[in-house]
Amino acid sequence: MFLKSNEDRKMAAKQKLIIRLGLFLAGLGMVAFSLLTIRHFFLANFPETIFRGSFCDISAFLNCDSSAFSPLAHFRGVPLGYFGLVLGVIFSLGASFPSPRFERTNFFLAFWNLLGVIGLFIYSVFYLKSLCLLCSGYYFFSILAFILLLLAAPERVNSFWRPSLALLLTLAIFTASGAYGFHLYYKAKEEAQIGRAMKVVKEFYELPYTPYPSFLSPAWIIRSTTRFEEAPIQIVVYGDFLCPDCQFFARQLEKMKDEFAGKINAIFQFFPLENRCNQVVNKNLHPGACELSYIAAYVALYQPEKFPEIHHEIFTNLRAARSPDWRLDLARKYGAEEALTDPQIQSLVHQIIETGKEYERTSDRYPYGIRSTPTIILNNRMIIGTLPDYQLRAIFQALIEEKETGARRFLENWVPLR
Repeated sequence: MFLKSNEDRKMAAKQKLIIRLGLFLAGLGMVAFSLLTIRHFFLANFPETIFRGSFCDISAFLNCDSSAFSPLAHFRGVPLGYFGLVLGVIFSLGASFPSPRFERTNFFLAFWNLLGVIGLFIYSVFYLKSLCLLCSGYYFFSILAFILLLLAAPERVNSFWRPSLALLLTLAIFTASGAYGFHLYYKAKEEAQIGRAMKVVKEFYELPYTPYPSFLSPAWIIRSTTRFEEAPIQIVVYGDFLCPDCQFFARQLEKMKDEFAGKINAIFQFFPLENRCNQVVNKNLHPGACELSYIAAYVALYQPEKFPEIHHEIFTNLRAARSPDWRLDLARKYGAEEALTDPQIQSLVHQIIETGKEYERTSDRYPYGIRSTPTIILNNRMIIGTLPDYQLRAIFQALIEEKETGARRFLENWVPLR
């Protein structure tokens, strides 16, 4: 009987050790994914270069950007991931230095963390219409930690509702101290961003005058006025529907069209990087880009009110758009099957592509000025590539101010003598 009891104790001790090890690893998993979400939050909201998202930005649904830009992503500059980081550290410490007080407190925290995880999952999937894989990693390890804490002492679950107030107070002080540091860091990032934005606006106004193409595409992405030149913000973008950077710019316009409602005119100037219809490129960089241009041009010509819709649909499904079957389904959806063989549409796209020859060379490798996408002509100034959101927004705001108040002809400032 004694031997059996001793074996039972050994087995129970082994199980507890395994649970503690699992809890320690679950805490580390929470820490790792929290750090990744914090890093992504600051990269997305304060890019120092062109931010291209995270490795988890797979599709319109599976992406991390929606979470990073959501109202719940931070509280007064403290990213939500920071609180997950603290919990992960606490759970790992509890597994390393077990005690009844620590177990009760960790179970109490794990329960409320679980409710928060469920709430965030519902908010993400049903409100944001997306799922962040980095957040999902945190969700997984949070659920695992809760289950392991439950398995650690199922017979004492009721006692777990009595956390150690001393531990909670210590944790609150520790968390508040770190949160204040993140708050200061966020404010410093905001101030630095304003300075960089002002520098970019100055550089933008120093760019040489660039005329608009002699022939403008009928493909209006955003139309605020009857005549193109009447809007404060005038955009002609030479774009390719299979270009990731063009997708980035398309998403920027989606975000800013409401913020600058009634102020933007934006035209999509077809420039597929496929040798089949564009002789500027010597190889097929994006096979299928010509077909997408034909389909979209057909819609722009015969159903102009639907062009913004097809523009959005193609860029939302960038990977799927590489498939010939997907392109054929797209043509059928918009009644544009004829576009793939219509000489008039092909001639229209060719005419738009040819306007790229009107610009001076911007590279020794290519004979023409327009040679890559996106190339943006913004209020008669050329930008090759894309800009971070805050820089583009600052330029837009400056253009609106210039339109409404007139260009500033002098600088006035007074140094106080007392």
